[in-house]
Amino acid sequence: MQALLKVELKLMWRDKNYVDGAWVDSTSSEFIHVLNPSTEEVIGRVPKSTAADVAAAVAAATGAFPDWSSRAPSDRVGYLAAAHRRLGQQEDRFVEAIVADVGTPAKIARRLQFGLPRTVLESYTDPSVFPGESHIGNSLIIREPIGVVGAITPWNYPLHQVVAKVAPALAAGCTVVLKPSEVTPAVVMLLAEVFGDVDLPPGVFNVVNGAAEVGAALVTDHGVDMVSFTGSTRAGREVGAMAARDIKRVALELGGKGANIVLPDVKDLDRILKNAVGNCFLNSGQTCLALTRLLIHESQYDDAVVRVAEIARTFTVGDPHDPSTKLGPMTSRSHLQRVRDYIQLGIDEGARLVAGGLDAPNGLDRGYFVQPTVFADVNSTMRIAREEIFGPVLSVMAYTTEQQAVEIANGTEYGLTAAVWSGDSDVAMRLARQIRAGQVDVNGGAFNPQAPFGGYKQSGNGRELGALAMDEYLEIKSVQQ
Repeated sequence: MQALLKVELKLMWRDKNYVDGAWVDSTSSEFIHVLNPSTEEVIGRVPKSTAADVAAAVAAATGAFPDWSSRAPSDRVGYLAAAHRRLGQQEDRFVEAIVADVGTPAKIARRLQFGLPRTVLESYTDPSVFPGESHIGNSLIIREPIGVVGAITPWNYPLHQVVAKVAPALAAGCTVVLKPSEVTPAVVMLLAEVFGDVDLPPGVFNVVNGAAEVGAALVTDHGVDMVSFTGSTRAGREVGAMAARDIKRVALELGGKGANIVLPDVKDLDRILKNAVGNCFLNSGQTCLALTRLLIHESQYDDAVVRVAEIARTFTVGDPHDPSTKLGPMTSRSHLQRVRDYIQLGIDEGARLVAGGLDAPNGLDRGYFVQPTVFADVNSTMRIAREEIFGPVLSVMAYTTEQQAVEIANGTEYGLTAAVWSGDSDVAMRLARQIRAGQVDVNGGAFNPQAPFGGYKQSGNGRELGALAMDEYLEIKSVQQ
């Protein structure tokens, strides 16, 4: 463990910004320390940057835009293909940084935190992903890159969230200024190194580190043409309001409170319950698309609650380097407290605690660990059923009719993800069409990284992933002939 920690320190002690193709000092002399959430030890630092640093990065992106946007799509995606290959050569470094920075167990980090974004990056290496010109009557319809994109990303999936924005933006011909989370910046620094290694033209991709004030400076900078933000709904409202002053285009991927509906005609309930618990606890529950409300028909409810609690107790919590660990820590102390506050709230609201609870897991007196927690007898008036907790906390709810299940599923301000299980695929599809969410899984349908991802209602607007994500970064021009 000590030897690995030395590697982590070397990897993560990057105290500069990446602007115009070079590592540069911030105009501030202050730094933000990065902590390992499993050990609470300082493992790195990034600059606490200023509005002047943002302005310099935006100027670099503005200067790079004319040349980059005028290049053929095949040229632009060639750099992404080179970055994809380079990522493959750097896999162990990225995984080590993610384990130390985020706390994701190593096996899961390799497959999900690293493997998924690399797959997403590869999906933008084909020039045909760029939509071509078309004709409507006497008009030529041209799609052009929108300009400089300000991207702000969260801490839970630091590489994936960056790639999901940067890859389509660069492929579309935009230049980017990225403000990553100051909580988990390590893999972003490594990604900047990768773009430097493949000789991406200076100014096309820039990184400015810092806290919320850096994000605000980026959103309000007049040189930024579009803002793409992933984070909480509360922060998304603030981003939208600030960007509206310049009538900037805004893409928001925000919170979720996904419902997982299990109809009573399913053939293998135990398998489905295992899938449901695993989905909710993915990345220790720090996943916006997690299905955190499990809806069970009243005829099966009591037995299902017992089984779900048993399954939850099999999710071992601990050292993310241990192959037997299924759940790592919360990524920060403040978030640990938030999740524990919600567990207390569920108890206070009268929900029945059937697994987990407030105490730290046995033997883990250091690190930001939470027990995998399950509440039963949850109803739609409770805050734990309506608000995003973002931790390993599952609410099991009963319903009597299909229509009531749909009403419960739609009964929050969110609309990001949902799932339906039924022995009759036609019934499952009928219910899926009634759910107000941007993505609905039917009978365990696998996540598709080329399908558009985004939310209804206060889960955001716009879409990421796949060819349709390109539209977010393109303006449409009609030329009459």
